[in-house]
Amino acid sequence: MKGEEWYQTDEVAQEYDAKRFSRGGRLIDRREKRAVLEALNPIEDRTVLEIACGTGRFTVMLAERGADIVGLDISSAMMSQGREKARAAGVADRIEFLRGDAARLPFPDDHFDTVFAMRFFHLADTPAKFLAEMCRVSKEQVFFDTFNDRSTRVLYNWLLPMGSRLYGREEVERLIEGAGLRLVDASHDFVLPYGFYRKIPNRLAGAFRSVDTGIGDTSLGTRLASVSYWNAHV
Repeated sequence: MKGEEWYQTDEVAQEYDAKRFSRGGRLIDRREKRAVLEALNPIEDRTVLEIACGTGRFTVMLAERGADIVGLDISSAMMSQGREKARAAGVADRIEFLRGDAARLPFPDDHFDTVFAMRFFHLADTPAKFLAEMCRVSKEQVFFDTFNDRSTRVLYNWLLPMGSRLYGREEVERLIEGAGLRLVDASHDFVLPYGFYRKIPNRLAGAFRSVDTGIGDTSLGTRLASVSYWNAHV
């Protein structure tokens, strides 16, 4: 995985949410959470595995809505932040945080109702292997996002500490089929890249987002979208 050492430091974990989801990044956080909720609904009493759970922003959200969830990550420091969030939200009994390798998931076949990963596949050096493992341990659904190769993200991708693997639609569809999954739905968003929103105040983000979604609703916007959400079934 790209940038493993950087990602696992205590300093990065402590500042991760503040750097990415403050200012205009709050809008990104809301949109990503909505995408997860819409894809995984209904959530109550479902068994869920989150790959690369990080600081637990999705993990805790789903536990609050009644899911029994395992959050897996390579960073103990990130999961420490997640455990604090879970305790503060009163849902620690519904979450297990587990350090592990997404290429060799420590679960039997068909163990979870849903397996999902956000902000993960842009770091994947062997995406086919990761997706096949997600499929193996899921009995119903696999959901994930990708950053796209025709988007404005290509302009600054090389500057990022962990870099990014960028995907085309045909490549993702081949990965889904190769993993033994069936694509149910795909949506595409954010013509303006994440990095732009994180640099502007939250009060301005809404205005730019209105322009962004206006373009995004066109065929050109779909082709230029920075992010895609993929909902597949086993």
